[in-house]
Parts: sequence; structure tokens; C-alpha cells
Amino acid sequence: MNSMTLKLALLAGLGLGAATMYAPPAMAAQVSVGVGIGIGVAPPPPRFERVPPPRRGYAWAPGYWRWDARVHRHVWVGGTWMRARPGYRYHPAYWVHRGRHWRFHDGYWTR
Repeated sequence: MNSMTLKLALLAGLGLGAATMYAPPAMAAQVSVGVGIGIGVAPPPPRFERVPPPRRGYAWAPGYWRWDARVHRHVWVGGTWMRARPGYRYHPAYWVHRGRHWRFHDGYWTR
């Protein structure tokens, strides 16, 4: 690799790295990342969870079935308290059946 190509590759890498680390303050609170998986195995019915008494400043995120590819089965993830975000509403994780596949959507916040 000649020195000019190496310099351009290094500059491009630095630019991409800087771009991924910076989020303008106005957008920082609105950025969300979602990862979805699709599998051919339906999740079991939700488990019953006794919801603890409300906690001031927190929202309850109910439990859900998560697909664990290492053991090739669904694994229960128990519910938990999440710090509330004023002005936002929490939507719990859920599975959607489309065709022959099931797609998982992680919990998220909306205004």
C-alpha cells in the first residue's frame, strides 16, 4: 500500500470514528438503537410476574422471553425497574409473528 492510500485510509477511519462519537445536544436525547432478530420458533406464553409496588421516579419494564442462540431456546428475562424519563412513555419488549418467523423488538421510550 503506498503512503497516499495509507494516509487516506487513516483519515477516513478517523473521520468515521469522530462521527460516531458525536451527537449534537438537540439530538442526543432522541437517538435510539434497535436490534431485531428473526427466528422460526414461537416464544412461550409470558410468565406471570407480580409487579412490585410503584417506585417514585421509576417505570416498570415487564419480563419477556429472549432467544438464546447458544442453547437454541427462549430464556426468561425477569422484569425490572428503569429510571423514568420525564415526558416519555415506556413500551415493553415484544415479539411479532410475520410469515414463518418471529421477530423480537426491544423495549423503547417515546414522547
